[in-house]
Amino acid sequence: MAQESSRNAETIKYAVVTGSNKGIGFEICRQLASNGITVVLTARDEKRGLEAVKKLKVCGFSDNVVFHQLNITDPASVNSLAEFIKSQFGRLDILVNNAGIFGAIIDGDALRASKAAATEVSPSVLCDK
Repeated sequence: MAQESSRNAETIKYAVVTGSNKGIGFEICRQLASNGITVVLTARDEKRGLEAVKKLKVCGFSDNVVFHQLNITDPASVNSLAEFIKSQFGRLDILVNNAGIFGAIIDGDALRASKAAATEVSPSVLCDK
């Protein structure tokens, strides 16, 4: 009997979907859960994340979906999720990075100036053969 339960534990797959309280992330969670995969639905906003999990549980995925707060721009939040996965599941099989964040803030004037400087052609370069 112990062998059977260890075999079943090995066949269970675990997934994390970032930014999954709505839209594409939410649908990815629903699809993964409908295929028997245990899904960690994550969101920056705890209230919205818990509401999303509640919607999936109403659809019959109560055993397959859990919530964990995650702000991928906050190292402490990322570490908290990693520790949660390690302690609850021992591994992660699927990671879907769907979190929508802005990248670096770019100064448009500085970017245009650097492009102009890079594309300027020196007359001496035209004359060199």
